Amino acid sequence: MSTRVWAALRGTRATQGKIRVLVVDDSVVIRHLVMHALREVPDMEVVGAEADGAAALERMAEVHPDVVTLDIEMPVMDGLATLRRIRALHPRVRTIMFSTLTTRGASATFEALSLGADDYVAKASNAGSLDQSMASLRGELVPKIRQFFAPPPALAPPSPAPVAGTLPPRAAAPLPSAPTAPSGPGFAPRPALVAPGTRNARRTAPFRMLGIGVSTGGPQALAQLIPRLPAGLKVPVMLVQHMPPMFTRLLAERLDALSPLHVVEATDGMQIRPGGVYLAPGDHHLRLRRSGEAMFATIDQSPPENSCRPSVDVLFRSLAEAFGQDVLSVVLTGMGSDGLRGTRALKDAGGYSLVQDRDSSVVWGMPGSVAEAGLADAVLPLSAMGAEIVRLAGA
Repeated sequence: MSTRVWAALRGTRATQGKIRVLVVDDSVVIRHLVMHALREVPDMEVVGAEADGAAALERMAEVHPDVVTLDIEMPVMDGLATLRRIRALHPRVRTIMFSTLTTRGASATFEALSLGADDYVAKASNAGSLDQSMASLRGELVPKIRQFFAPPPALAPPSPAPVAGTLPPRAAAPLPSAPTAPSGPGFAPRPALVAPGTRNARRTAPFRMLGIGVSTGGPQALAQLIPRLPAGLKVPVMLVQHMPPMFTRLLAERLDALSPLHVVEATDGMQIRPGGVYLAPGDHHLRLRRSGEAMFATIDQSPPENSCRPSVDVLFRSLAEAFGQDVLSVVLTGMGSDGLRGTRALKDAGGYSLVQDRDSSVVWGMPGSVAEAGLADAVLPLSAMGAEIVRLAGA
């Protein structure tokens, strides 16, 4: 699929020109800060700035933005009400919430993510100079805008005699903005990419552990997936979602309310049992420790990996060390390639890997990097993921 065709299907004009951004915030300081921060970004254009949601909805009909940055607390129409209208009237427009990392701000931002917001950024603090504030904001906001518009990896067509159920490796080098597998010792590309919807049927024995990694779009994806796992699931579920501490607590509470499984934010030394879901707390890595047949969570603040803490790679490596071939791993929607190295470790130990497909992902970075490296045993739409997990893990 060409980049232009893909962009048309996704409802964007980003590949035909600049990414068009509408800024919505009742703070004139924040509006000007965002406008100045994006002004020097060559592939972006601020097409408007409004102080409330009602004015923003009127402006959207005129300027047709690709992305809306949206404050939560505003007069006339607040951010949550505005988000609901955007999702109903402009479902293909990407929304990024501006959040204050307080208990109240985290709760409201999490509600926005649950309602369909694509991502969030922290509001700039008043510390430092204006230039420092703009540089900090630009460093966080620009990648989160670009993640939605990076063209997807172009899969090479099958060779005249492909391996059954697979596609050959890509012949051309990936685009710079597309997710790529690391190079160097221990990271040679696998020989084949599993085609979407196919299944590697070699595995017949049930698994003993399920590991899930997810980032951008995760709250919505998990709200669909976790409730589809039955109360009788025979394996523990260990989960990494890239989020700050207050957000992960809220996510665990929400998933627990939606799911027949018991979902908790993991604590250090907590015993891991089949049928439970254990979420890595924000700003902490989650690992598994075995003691005989018993399993325990280990929580620590060792250095970030892939700029992430918690990191999917950290979790997956610990699962590979503890259970090897008895681990089923799942990589869902998210920016970047966290989970790629961990999945490789699991595959080298004989584990089994599922990834979310491109069409159902908000961002096909994390799952795409695993699929491109030939590490996926199946590439599935999110709607099919729960049934496949139950088939493989047992219930």
